Amino acid sequence: MTPDMAKLHFHYSTMNAGKSTLLLQAAHNYNERGMDTYLLTAAVDDRAGAGQIGSRIGLARPADTFGQGTDLFARIAARLDKGPVACVFIDEAQFLTREQVWQLARVVDDLGVPIMAYGLRVDFRGELFPGSAALLALADVMREVRTICHCGRKATMVIRQGPGGEVLRDGAQVQIGGNETYVSLCRRHWRAAMGDTPT
Repeated sequence: MTPDMAKLHFHYSTMNAGKSTLLLQAAHNYNERGMDTYLLTAAVDDRAGAGQIGSRIGLARPADTFGQGTDLFARIAARLDKGPVACVFIDEAQFLTREQVWQLARVVDDLGVPIMAYGLRVDFRGELFPGSAALLALADVMREVRTICHCGRKATMVIRQGPGGEVLRDGAQVQIGGNETYVSLCRRHWRAAMGDTPT
């Protein structure tokens, strides 16, 4: 692939929209055509197992992991030294740092390799994750992966629940969990859950 064809893609959504499923399907499509891919996921999220990208429908693939101190440009360049890669796929992209997103942009611009990043846009407080904010600023292509609220509207927000199902309004931005912890809602129902009712 020539450098001017490569792009940085950001596929974003709330929880449980099928981002990992889409990633695994896209990677499979490349592999089925005889093209190698390189998969990365955040080390902090080991719900599918360490070094695994897993989906709720049972698909899974091994992946290298990254932490906040990982130099992704160097990591991807080292992988390219072993042979060509048609596309790099990144799961849990919200956990990237701003510097790592710039490293991915340099992979696209300088090495000519497309990057497909998949992640959450906002946290349970309605605030952008740092990695997502940087991707929204730098990505060449952005695509919203849609899911729905219980009312049928598009879900754009997520709430975090405690052990008894109570809605949590404070806490660390990062807490790994699945359906037992997070629920995707439309903005109206997120506001209601967070105690922001119309006056």
